[in-house]
Amino acid sequence: MTSTQGPEPLSLVSVFFPMWNEEEYIERAVAAASVTCRELVETGRTRDYEIIVVDDASTDRTPQLADALAADDPHVRVVHHPVNRKLGGSMRSGFDAAKGDVVLYTDADLPFEMRELERALRVLQTYEVDIVSAYRLDRTGEGPRRAVYSFLYNGLVRLMFGTRVRDVNFAFKLVRREVLDHVALRSEGSFIDAELLVRAQKAGFEVLQIGVDYFPRTRGVSTLSSLGVIRTMLDEMRTLRRELRSLPARPARART
Repeated sequence: MTSTQGPEPLSLVSVFFPMWNEEEYIERAVAAASVTCRELVETGRTRDYEIIVVDDASTDRTPQLADALAADDPHVRVVHHPVNRKLGGSMRSGFDAAKGDVVLYTDADLPFEMRELERALRVLQTYEVDIVSAYRLDRTGEGPRRAVYSFLYNGLVRLMFGTRVRDVNFAFKLVRREVLDHVALRSEGSFIDAELLVRAQKAGFEVLQIGVDYFPRTRGVSTLSSLGVIRTMLDEMRTLRRELRSLPARPARART
């Protein structure tokens, strides 16, 4: 039954997954997104949806599985990178490929229950904000080293840019099309999560945070806490700080 109350239905919701060697997760991730998006259509939250897999030059069966999923479902599209472009390049490809009024980016290992998308959409529209950024309610499952790295990194981002986002790199960002039309992302590595939020807030867009239950990766390998990734994040952080020093902050954008 289509809802007769609430905000006007969106024309299109986009969900995209940056993937590198995710053969163990890809089918589950796309299936979860499909179920949730179909529910959004059935309840009148959106008229249509798309699911995008960004294959970052995977060396396992991820490209073949992605193409098979796209062949079976017209809502699924695949972007293939001929060379590995890391998380930053994959996210930029995903945002560029997405056509939706709102775009959700998340990881293939489903770090939260996909049905949180419905809640995030409701929050985005009810409170008339531009980005919904989720944070993990309980981080004990990620291990002590990752927890320490995350604590220090979040504190450093807050110190350098004045943002109050509490879980900058968590892979749950729901973004309005208007933000993507105004904000140009440049990061190649994992700093791109922070860059998105910092540039958006600098441009006057509003970010609202919600807490979600966290489900840590149980298969495959995460490279987020490797020394090379951390070094790249710090370099890109310094570059963005130098750039933003010369730019005046814009007032909050009026919502029509």
